[in-house]
Amino acid sequence: MELPPPGPRGTPPLLARLVDDSALFPPGDATMSQALITHLDNRAGEQAGVLGVFLCPASRLPEMITELIKIRPKEPLPLSLIIDTGLGGVPKAISIVESRDELLSLRMVEMPAPSDVDEVWLERVSEFVPEDVIRVVEPRRGVGWLDGVRKVIEHGSWPKIRCGGLSSENFPSVDEVADFFSVVGSESGASFKATNSLHRAVRHTDAETGFEHHGFLNLIVAAARCLSGGDVREALGSTDGESLASEAASLNDDAAKAVRSLFASYASATFDESVTDLKGLGLL
Repeated sequence: MELPPPGPRGTPPLLARLVDDSALFPPGDATMSQALITHLDNRAGEQAGVLGVFLCPASRLPEMITELIKIRPKEPLPLSLIIDTGLGGVPKAISIVESRDELLSLRMVEMPAPSDVDEVWLERVSEFVPEDVIRVVEPRRGVGWLDGVRKVIEHGSWPKIRCGGLSSENFPSVDEVADFFSVVGSESGASFKATNSLHRAVRHTDAETGFEHHGFLNLIVAAARCLSGGDVREALGSTDGESLASEAASLNDDAAKAVRSLFASYASATFDESVTDLKGLGLL
């Protein structure tokens, strides 16, 4: 499985294809038509190099195809298929996507793992998903969570870490994220994806909910430190945007590519907000 291709010339390697589009999911909750039109506009815009794949639940595939037929995009939509129909529904969903290759280009398949991430289940994932498509599996946080992360990596998939949600329980602590980094960073060639509540670059407290949100720039710097033996926990807990941006900007191209090989992408329902933060910090 290969990483997504780099962005167009002019996009820093550290940011190429960083932001996957989850506009269909909370807190965006866009309609299918709105989400697709906005995504295609962004793909044609000046920051297209930062934009990754479009995320769509398997249960909404027919709706998405109907809308794409109306829109008639110039090229197939790079897609990550979010499996919300159970593992048994994967072959049918992939068959539907592959039958509409004039509209869709399947790049990634993502799914939650069962509470016990067993070998048989992971083997079925490998069997169902084509070799040229990235497999992303989300082990549930809790007892034995990190063992599940290791198993996912050993079976050639990317583990996914959920960094937030609609309740405080959905937000892992700095220590939990640091422990996740200790596992993925110790596995040769491992890549991971992050999701949920990462639309802002820097760690902050949400004024309405009081939840402490992780920042995607914190994850970038944490990945860099993980690879260089630095203080991952400090990077994850920092609220100093200027310092984080300066550290990220100091990475040379080789270091940036290594960081992105580890921290492959994150999902955001608000691409514009992510881009605005990056511009405000001088990284775009």
